[in-house]
Amino acid sequence: MKNNPGRLSLRKRLGLEIALKMRNNLRELHPLRQLFWECTLRCNLACKHCGSDCRKMSEQKDMPAEDFLRVIDSITPHVNPNEVNIIITGGEPLMRNDLEEVGLALYRRGYPWGIVSNGLYLTRERLDSLRAAGVHAVTISVDGFAEEHHWLRGNPDSYEKALEAIKMLVHEPELTWDVVTCVNRKNYSHLGELKSYLYTIGVRNWRIFTIFPVGRAASHPEFQLTNEEFTGVLEFIKQVRKEGRVHLSYGCEGFLGNYESEVRDHFYSCNAGISVASVLADGSISACPSIRSNFHQGNIYKDNFMEVWEKRFQMFRDREWARKGECADCSFFRYCEGNGMHLHNDEGELLFCHQKRIVKL
Repeated sequence: MKNNPGRLSLRKRLGLEIALKMRNNLRELHPLRQLFWECTLRCNLACKHCGSDCRKMSEQKDMPAEDFLRVIDSITPHVNPNEVNIIITGGEPLMRNDLEEVGLALYRRGYPWGIVSNGLYLTRERLDSLRAAGVHAVTISVDGFAEEHHWLRGNPDSYEKALEAIKMLVHEPELTWDVVTCVNRKNYSHLGELKSYLYTIGVRNWRIFTIFPVGRAASHPEFQLTNEEFTGVLEFIKQVRKEGRVHLSYGCEGFLGNYESEVRDHFYSCNAGISVASVLADGSISACPSIRSNFHQGNIYKDNFMEVWEKRFQMFRDREWARKGECADCSFFRYCEGNGMHLHNDEGELLFCHQKRIVKL
């Protein structure tokens, strides 16, 4: 039986009500649990779908390691470091030669840390160096087979390098690692084959994202799935999860109606500004690296991070302001709260509704 896209089952609604109570409690406590550090805007690729201002040579200089560690030291008295995951992103984190220095400092302070990488610079020597610095988690991007991956990433070596990185990670049982794939119209029809191949090379944890038209992605219509294809992605994830060989999940963004709890391990919740924060390359204090600049709440070079976290994230914790436009009379707003914070324009209007893209197949 296919999901009815416009109506929630009683069981689903009960689950969402329980999740809502838990989210309200989390909102009130707003414990910092995940901190992203955009350590550089330099990148060794020029991906067509990138929503960041990343390039091989960026006008924005890398944040000095000591500046970020100063932020960490200001946070430490207020948290249990073991409960705060530090995720280092970019750009490409491996462009920094002092990444291990920062990682080791985090490890010695008790913070688990990981990186999100395209894998191009993840050699055996570099992985050993990261392991010695206490890296806890690694995410590698694979966006289809060679043709689709190269088309998206813009580098003829990117696919093989990503696979080499994965094949090394398979032999690191103490590391938490996964693969992420951005689904688009070029790789959509190959998802089944890709799943089988990833399984054969040792991938057991896989996440799928769809691409939102911002940044470079806005100029490529091939990134935008039809409603039927988008629903097909959710059906694919649901089936793979039932098979149980690969733990596949849809990305964190978007309320998905009757697919809630069936394509992710949890019900939808945008935790930006509730338990998730970011320090960007220019020092901006944000909730999520994907959120546009007018949603930034401060800057580490003039503000105390924890004061900002406690006092300036109210619009993230009370989202009644988002109940307007197409959300004003939506029966799902109670659970969705206007979708992800990064899916709003400069005026706060919703740009993209996942629920409305779900159709009967």
